[in-house]
Amino acid sequence: MSAVVDRINNYRSKFEELGVDAMLVTDDENRRYLSGFVGTAGYLFITQDGAVLATDSRYTEQAGNQAPDYRIDRITGRLDWIPGLIGEFGIKRLGFESDNVTVQLLDRFKAATAESENGAADLELIPTSGVPLGLRAFKDADELALLQRSIDIADHAFTEVSKTIAIGDTEDEIAWRIEVAVREQGAESLSFPTIVGSGPNAALPHHRAGDRKVQAGESIVIDMGARYEGYCSDLTRTVVVGEPDNQFKKVYDTVLAAQLTAIESVEAGMTGAEADNLARAVIVEAGYGEEFGHSLGHGVGLEVHEAPWVASRVETKLEDGMAFTIEPGIYISGWGGVRIEDVVVLENGRARVMSHAPKIET
Repeated sequence: MSAVVDRINNYRSKFEELGVDAMLVTDDENRRYLSGFVGTAGYLFITQDGAVLATDSRYTEQAGNQAPDYRIDRITGRLDWIPGLIGEFGIKRLGFESDNVTVQLLDRFKAATAESENGAADLELIPTSGVPLGLRAFKDADELALLQRSIDIADHAFTEVSKTIAIGDTEDEIAWRIEVAVREQGAESLSFPTIVGSGPNAALPHHRAGDRKVQAGESIVIDMGARYEGYCSDLTRTVVVGEPDNQFKKVYDTVLAAQLTAIESVEAGMTGAEADNLARAVIVEAGYGEEFGHSLGHGVGLEVHEAPWVASRVETKLEDGMAFTIEPGIYISGWGGVRIEDVVVLENGRARVMSHAPKIET
């Protein structure tokens, strides 16, 4: 049985709980996860005993190759194909992804079914949220292999580029060298625009690289990732050119201690909030609680930010098979900041670190 069939069956197991006979999948990444189809247009129509991928003439041949577990239906931009599928499978309650479907698209669905004469006019549309995303939180062996490759690419790119950073380099120049290195290692793209924040800019967690020049002794936060066959990595390291001052050493050592504590102590069965507190407690005790303003981490996969969420108000439990980041940080306005981030996966109840880029020793 293929990984895609397993995913479809796991999805179907949620139908009774959702109160639906079938699901219409419209989100790009959910469509890819549940079918293997990487085209940018199309719908999945999944019932308990059927799976249809509806797409237009640009993608039908591609869909047939990439999604062999689906029947491929060729459609146009109109939604006149929806009533036919509803009638064919006898669907009375159709779930849709309410966190993806626009009001306009929902109105078009309603209009298409209301005008039909095959029973679709009696269809009940059921909003659902987060179901495939919840399934995607658990990475199977195929996904972990792709995720590891994307992580390895980012690790290698950072390791090589970090050796070249010199006083006078601009943030943009460093970011460009990272992008080149990522692509040369076989990535299809960056996971997201590379963050390079130097000096005071390192106090901005999501600073966009600019023309500021690196100066001696200041912190440089580099947050980067590679996308490989759809799967994203996410890596943050903080470096310094020249001799760091005592404040940098104190802040860096605090963040590193917080990160290592979380990596070593997180366990399956903990809530996202409990995991977050593992690192936060270290930072608070060091006197920097107000300077750690974001969550400890997030899942990574087909999107760079996805379930599970590792944050102070999240009561969802972490479980084996979940891959997520552990990335504490301290940010001091006007001075700079430090963030250190690795991706881990829970296996046999504990965290296995998937990132291996070097960290500095102070």
